[in-house]
Amino acid sequence: MTLTELRYIVAVARERHFGRAAEACFVSQPTLSVAIKKLEEELDVKLFERGGTEVSITPIGNEIIEQAQRVLEQAAGIKEIAKRGKDPLAGPLRLGVIYTVAPYLLPPLVKQVIRSTPQMPLLLQEQLTVKLLDMLRNGELDVAILAEPFPDHGLAIAPLYDEPFLVAVPHGHRLAHGAPVSSEAIRDETMLLLGTGHCFRDHVLEVCPEFARFSPDAGGIRKSFEGSSLETIKHMVASGMGITILPKLSVPFEPGKAPPEGPGQICYVPFREPVPSRRVVLAWRKSFTRLEAIEALRRAVLACDLPGVSKLAPAPAPEHKTKPKAEPRQARAA
Repeated sequence: MTLTELRYIVAVARERHFGRAAEACFVSQPTLSVAIKKLEEELDVKLFERGGTEVSITPIGNEIIEQAQRVLEQAAGIKEIAKRGKDPLAGPLRLGVIYTVAPYLLPPLVKQVIRSTPQMPLLLQEQLTVKLLDMLRNGELDVAILAEPFPDHGLAIAPLYDEPFLVAVPHGHRLAHGAPVSSEAIRDETMLLLGTGHCFRDHVLEVCPEFARFSPDAGGIRKSFEGSSLETIKHMVASGMGITILPKLSVPFEPGKAPPEGPGQICYVPFREPVPSRRVVLAWRKSFTRLEAIEALRRAVLACDLPGVSKLAPAPAPEHKTKPKAEPRQARAA
């Protein structure tokens, strides 16, 4: 039994497909299949049910693969301990970021990390929350930037900042005067949402829960549409298709300042108190040993110019503590 064989079975379990698993492991499919068959013969058990287009895992296979993940993580930990003994900031840090944070935080963050810790390049991955959590637990990422709440079993958490929400409306809309609005004021509007799987979609539906109950099959005019990114939705708002709710860092100028005049422009309107917001945090495996690298990354985030967010003062060092259960966040100090 080798670590390579364990990596292969974990990859197949993740991809549910031998071909995709082979690609992820940078080997040919026959090489991967032969190695897994050899491991099954050595263990005298069947790990996978092969049939149709998708691979399923046997009950005993599930137990073995869970153990294999732990073994791989512990093996990686040996290398991390050795690196840490020399310089915990030396070497790449694999960072995942959710889609609704990455375009607005990464440009200043990468510049800041290059200035502060040039020996620690960031290897970046942009994904949905659920995928980043899987990659963290499987050891494919070292740390992720996420928005609460999310399932954090086995993860350590360090808060970064609280980010208020704004309403985006097209030029000439009845709310475009810029005065703060309540969630009730936008209840009857056509709301543009991110697609299912985006955590920010869930945040918007917390602010306007009536849109979660709407069904296109119920008759009448559809009250919500789905976009693939915040920038796509902005273009839809600018074209007059509806309004949306956005996190502050995605807004290119301060609310209340007049945008360029004319059609195709967006006005950003603040919420009344209590202002809905989200908390953005760092998350990593509790077994991850390069805590100095986590702290360096956190300080780099807090050193970035992030207009309109409430940064949370850095602690002396990240601690492995259980995160308190997140409550719906409707107001935070600016």
